[in-house]
Formats: sequence, C-alpha cells, structure tokens
Amino acid sequence: MSRVLAGPFCTMTLADLGAEVIKVEIPGRGDDTRGYPPFIGGQSSYFMSLNRGKKSVTLNLKTEEAREAFRRLTAECDVIVENYRPGVTARLGADYESLKAVNPGLIYCSISSFGQTGPYAQWPGYDLIIQGMGGLMGVTGEPDGPPVRIGMAITDIGAGMWSVIAILSALRVRDSTGRGQYLDISMMDGSVSWMTYVAGNYFATGEVPPRMGSAHPSIVPYQAFVAGDGKGILVAAGNDRLYQLMCDAMGLDQLKGDPRYASNDKRVENRGSLIPALEEEFRRRPRGEWLAMLRAVGFPCAPVYTIDEIFSDPQVLHRGMLVEMEHSEAGSIKQIGPAPKLSETPCQLDLPPPVLGQHTEEVLRQVAGYSDEEIEGLKRAGAI
Repeated sequence: MSRVLAGPFCTMTLADLGAEVIKVEIPGRGDDTRGYPPFIGGQSSYFMSLNRGKKSVTLNLKTEEAREAFRRLTAECDVIVENYRPGVTARLGADYESLKAVNPGLIYCSISSFGQTGPYAQWPGYDLIIQGMGGLMGVTGEPDGPPVRIGMAITDIGAGMWSVIAILSALRVRDSTGRGQYLDISMMDGSVSWMTYVAGNYFATGEVPPRMGSAHPSIVPYQAFVAGDGKGILVAAGNDRLYQLMCDAMGLDQLKGDPRYASNDKRVENRGSLIPALEEEFRRRPRGEWLAMLRAVGFPCAPVYTIDEIFSDPQVLHRGMLVEMEHSEAGSIKQIGPAPKLSETPCQLDLPPPVLGQHTEEVLRQVAGYSDEEIEGLKRAGAI
C-alpha cells in the first residue's frame, strides 16, 4: 500500500530479491508518482525507477467490496508495507489490528516521517524536513554557507532500506515462532541513527560539529578539490603514509617535509594553511592528469561524477548497475540494477514497472480466489 519513494524502494528491493509484490493503488490515479514528469511513452520515469517487479492492483478502499478483497489478499500474503500518515489505514480498515485477525502471521510494516508514536507522529514530513531535523543538514554544506540538502531524498531511501532489514528479520522470527508482528519505521529515526561518529564526537566533547563541506573533521586531507579543468577530484589521505605518498606523486616535497603536516593530528590542527596550498596545486592540472598520477602510486582518489559519468563508468557497467527492460507502453527502458549480488539466488528482474491496474483481475483470481462473476460485481460496485 505504499507510494512515492520510501515504500516503493523497499518493495522493489524485496521484488529484486524474489518476493512476489502486489502493489495496491487507487483506481484511476494510482501512485502519485505516475503523474511526475518526464514521461516515456506516457509512463512516468520517476514511477518506473521504483516499481519494477510488481503487479498493480487497483482497489477503492472506500468501498466495502474493495476492503473485503483486500482482506482476502491479506490472508494469502506474508507482508504488508504502507507509508500513509499515521491513522489513515485505520480509517480504511487496513491497519494492523484489523488485519492480523485475518492473518495472525502477518508482518505489517508502516513507514512514516516521525514514527507512529510521540509528539510529532501526526506532523507532515518530507525528506527535506527530515534531513534538517535528523542531523544531516546540520553537518552538510560549506562553513561560510547555508545548510545544504543532500542531493537525493536520502532519508526516504534510508527508511526503505531499514524497512527491508526489519521485514527480513521479522520473517526469520516468524520462521521460528510462527508469529507475525508490527514494524514501525521512522525516517527521522533512520536519519538520527546515521549520526554515528559525529554523535560520538559530540558525546565525548560536548562540542557541536561545524559544517565542513566535503572535508572530514578528523582526517586531513580527506575532501574534494577542484582541478584545473573545473572538475571535482577527491583525495583520501587516511593515514600518514598515504599523505606522504600523495606528496611524492604530486611533487610536493615542501609540504611533505613541513613539520606542521608531519602527522594527521598536526594536519588537522593546521588545515587552515594546508588546504589552501593543496587547492592552489590542484588547479595547476586537469583532473584526468591528477588521477593518473595518484592512481599510479596506489593513492585513493576519485573523480566527482555527474550522473552521465556514472552510467558510462566501466566498473558500474561491469557490476550490472545499468540494465534494460521491455515495457509494454514505454518500450525499452533503462533501470538501475540491483545492488545485492547473491551467489546462489541472484536478483531477478522479471517484471517491468506495471501499468495502472494491469494485474487486478489476474491477482484477484489467482491469489484471492475470485470468480469471474465476483470480479464483475467488484467492477459494478466501483471497487476496482
């Protein structure tokens, strides 16, 4: 019962891993993202990026006939995923308390901005809001600039990933106990959980960390620079040996021998003079030349890719992170490949993103046991 991003990312991941996923949508409209441009053959590219591997069923849950169909589907399913605002599913008769009576082994996963409990449970929330309140924007951006949002809706995607982890764990528990359970996944909780060493530093010192751009608070140099052709390059001198290796590759004998930069703690203390010197040096050559020089000695470095560079990179292509599927309306479409690589049960991309309601009758017949006559009755009632 999920839509937009967090739930669809969760359920697409489960589909890639082999789950049969039935996407329940509102008749005539469907997932909100079906209306998001740009479109390919009348199909939203946003929707198609998150909904492969699923069967689309339309149910108007404001009708009792559709609610009964939903209950009959629930009786045959292992997991329900929804990401409505807390309280909505109860009004539709599709909440956990209503449905566990139909299926005691049901695993029911609710994804929301702030969680199902607490003073903010009913607040509306989007990724931007959670990035700000969950700590990410507080440590992202240049020191002299405003807070900056991470370029992807990372807290939505993170909530989808936490949901996958929780669902797989709950399935293992059910295997051993026979009991289902309710899973309460909060975007805010997920964002806070990512604070890890940033929070650890604060707990240890009481000091609020400043925004540092791409730099690291405890390792120098470990950040992005701009090369002579205006392209970004990343360098990661994670220890003193690597710093010396970088200096050798770049011909920076003066910086290598400077006692102010002899150890990482000194480089952290004196980053105010070291970083400007490196910025000036990196502007002397184009990015490709610096990468070749640094990689030749085994120093960890990388380009800052734009999206077109990502999907032409030989490593990305070798790992199967760009795939193509045939869609009934959009033709050949490109998709990001699945990240998990399993040796015995590799991810399968069998179903393209569905057209709205494409599988309604098939699923009602095969999963819920509806007859042709009953399906016609649902149509007459406006339930499907």
